[in-house]
Amino acid sequence: MDDFGIFAKYWEPGRVKTRLAVDLGFAAASELYREFLVTLVRRFAKCADMRTLVYTPDESADEFMKLAGDCWSVEPQSQGCLGTRMTAFFDHRFEQNAERVVLIGSDSPSLPIKYVESAFRALHSSDVVLGPTDDGGYYLIGASQKVGGIFEAIDWSTDRVWEQTIARAEALSLSYETLPGWYDVDDGNDLKRLGIELAEVAAFDSNLNHLLQAINRII
Repeated sequence: MDDFGIFAKYWEPGRVKTRLAVDLGFAAASELYREFLVTLVRRFAKCADMRTLVYTPDESADEFMKLAGDCWSVEPQSQGCLGTRMTAFFDHRFEQNAERVVLIGSDSPSLPIKYVESAFRALHSSDVVLGPTDDGGYYLIGASQKVGGIFEAIDWSTDRVWEQTIARAEALSLSYETLPGWYDVDDGNDLKRLGIELAEVAAFDSNLNHLLQAINRII
């Protein structure tokens, strides 16, 4: 069974997309972040056998249930640092009989669906799959077994995350594959890049067209 998750945070102004807020203001940045989530939920609604929005904080459950609709389940993130929370997510999914688990964040709304599909295929023969971002992190991580140790001793939110994660995989003798690079939308320059990309593909994807219209409205 293939299990797909998105880590997400409630879109409270001042709590999300703070680097974008430098250019847009807190209210606009949070509204934009919610549009990212809407886009991801719609675009990946048929991806994998199970789909879960993994949210924080706990008290935002009702809002995420509204966002999830009929195609997604919702569950709260555990407590602790990002590595602890991701370990808990993967462990829980494998305990629910998942065979392959893929997790992304909510910062890459235009992530090609084919990259996620490729990740699941890679997990038929590899322990781990990762998709690198331009800033030294990763936009996707997947596993075909419990791999909690891969999230240990990582300097989260730095440009060392990718290289440290690869080093952990090698230290644990985990086989891994890498996907093509992609990017997170974290600041104004990233948003400009997204806008250019969406202008080129929006005519062929109604969900990305909706996102482009939302960006133009918000900013």
